[in-house]
Amino acid sequence: MIKFERVSKTYPGSRRALADVSFEVERGSMVFLTGHSGAGKSTLLRLVMMLDRASRGKVIVDGRDLSSSPDRVAPQVRRDIGMIFQDNKLLKDKTVADNVALPLMIAGLKYADIRKRARAALDMVGLLGREKDWPLMLSGGEQQRVGIARAIVSMPPLILADEPTGNLDPILSKELFDLFHHVSEQGTTVIIASHDLDLIRRTRKRVLVLSAGRLADDIPASDDL
Repeated sequence: MIKFERVSKTYPGSRRALADVSFEVERGSMVFLTGHSGAGKSTLLRLVMMLDRASRGKVIVDGRDLSSSPDRVAPQVRRDIGMIFQDNKLLKDKTVADNVALPLMIAGLKYADIRKRARAALDMVGLLGREKDWPLMLSGGEQQRVGIARAIVSMPPLILADEPTGNLDPILSKELFDLFHHVSEQGTTVIIASHDLDLIRRTRKRVLVLSAGRLADDIPASDDL
């Protein structure tokens, strides 16, 4: 599903974000990405999203080499990715249902299909019945669930989550990680950047550890950190 081949990324001013990073992620797996602040986690996700380009090496997603793909394919690449942010980035002037349905509206689906799929996504995250609420009526954990529902509503083959539990307490964090696990069991590849080492240990999933832009460790599933 995802393959990095000796990928490096240097930003203007010679700031190196990634250096010679190589790994593969199989389709339908759930993988954690961790490391100190500034280790390169967000840069790695940005490369997969085609928000940045590698300075060297190959970034291959679903068989396509993004490193050599023209900029015009970026929107198509992103349509196949559900992105979840720490601050959830919900539209405050839209209802919960409209926030979740946004990717389907952009894709031009029929209203009946949009409504059905949005309700199904909200049901999956435990928020069915809150469709007409506004984001500010929800708790932080509920808002993050809406963000997850929006990411999965179009049933993308890949979900990327950048510190999705950074503002949540341990109980809510575990609930969200359980949701990610459920999504991956349906065949979606999930990559989660997180600092929550205790929770990562308990999930016993594969962990990619970045340090100063390099892949310092690749811990297989079921092993301890």
